[in-house]
Amino acid sequence: MSELDALRGEIGELDRRLLELLNRRLELVTEVRSRKEAAGERWIDAEREAELLQALAAQNPGPLSERGVNSVFTAILDVLKEEVAAERAPRRIAREPSPRRAVERLAVLGTGLVGASVALAARRAGTECGGFDEDRAVLERAAALGAVEPAASLAEAVAGAELVVVAVPPGAAPAVVREALAAAPEASVTDVASTKRTLAEIRDPRFVPGHPVAGGATGGPGRATADLFDGATWFLAPTDATAAETVELAERFVASVGARPVRIEAGAHDRLLALTSHLPHALANLLMLRVAAAATEEDAPLAFAGASLREMTRVAGANSAVWSDIFLANADELAAALAGFRDSLDALERALAAGDRAELEASIAAAAEARGKMESFAYRTEPAQLNRIRVRVPDRPGVLARITQILGTAAINIEDFELRHVSPEYGGVLVILVAGADRAAKARDLLRREGYAAA
Repeated sequence: MSELDALRGEIGELDRRLLELLNRRLELVTEVRSRKEAAGERWIDAEREAELLQALAAQNPGPLSERGVNSVFTAILDVLKEEVAAERAPRRIAREPSPRRAVERLAVLGTGLVGASVALAARRAGTECGGFDEDRAVLERAAALGAVEPAASLAEAVAGAELVVVAVPPGAAPAVVREALAAAPEASVTDVASTKRTLAEIRDPRFVPGHPVAGGATGGPGRATADLFDGATWFLAPTDATAAETVELAERFVASVGARPVRIEAGAHDRLLALTSHLPHALANLLMLRVAAAATEEDAPLAFAGASLREMTRVAGANSAVWSDIFLANADELAAALAGFRDSLDALERALAAGDRAELEASIAAAAEARGKMESFAYRTEPAQLNRIRVRVPDRPGVLARITQILGTAAINIEDFELRHVSPEYGGVLVILVAGADRAAKARDLLRREGYAAA
């Protein structure tokens, strides 16, 4: 036998022994779970696992690195837990009742991201859904998803529908709403455009303007999903001409696709969205353009941009055709929001010119208080209870999964998180939001035991 064959034989024997040990470990883990469940205890102990990994790393004689020890044994722990779970009969999970359909037949005009998602959510509730889109390729993709029964024309799509949802770009929405009202004299009609005053000019008892606060910067039926509206706010802006039964039908439909219907006057809606959506988009574009205009031949401001610039400009450059429509449809309210922002800029400039530290500190503190209130509404938690944990994460696969598993097995809920990429060499910073100082302290401790720098 050659020396190489001997080495291979020894490796094979070690693999067989390792397999025996892993099977024995699985038997022991299964027994531990049985005993803990019988005692009413949680069978996964994240703290003990962290201590085990730390002890093994300390006892490691090498040449396997500490990182290698952690990676190998973390994988073993995860696989064995999966094996134990797979051996047990699945527990009965109390499922939320399926949403009840509000209409028997729906028509969706415009089958992009929002339109196709409306159709998928309606089908989830048991509603039949016809669809039409001027772009045949878009319609065919939505049909291939099972979102709609494709129609050759708008009239064919709305035939027999109880409710028509117009999901076309904002600039085209008024004309399509009017066409739908004429083509379906027995149906109620609503829309999803993000500005409402132009549509509120359509005075018809069968029409109620609407706007689901859901979607994304880019769309298309390929990204559509039935749960897009689950838990989302869906504004309805009835006019004084809208019939009560039309509003009630729209509200039932909105609830049936998982959203929360909220009535609002069209003008109030546009003022609200000008501040909370349209102004941020406009400022993101302007900020991105200002930084780019200052770029040198080496693109220095862009090449050395920090996380704050990337976060503030995330929505910059969103679909130019759609957002031009939105800006123009809400031009006066957006202009008013920009004027208010300009006043704030002037005040900041005056404070800088005067060296007014007290004014700057007061402004920053007021902004922090306002953001805290915003987060308390978003997470339904008092601002003081929200704790941020900053974790440096290397740029390699599996890191985020491991961090979420560590916290999940310790029953620590992640309210929100952001991943801020720094560079391929450094990796990034994961910012985790946890409710409760005690849970945040425990989370930091668990992550530090795993070797993460958690602050």
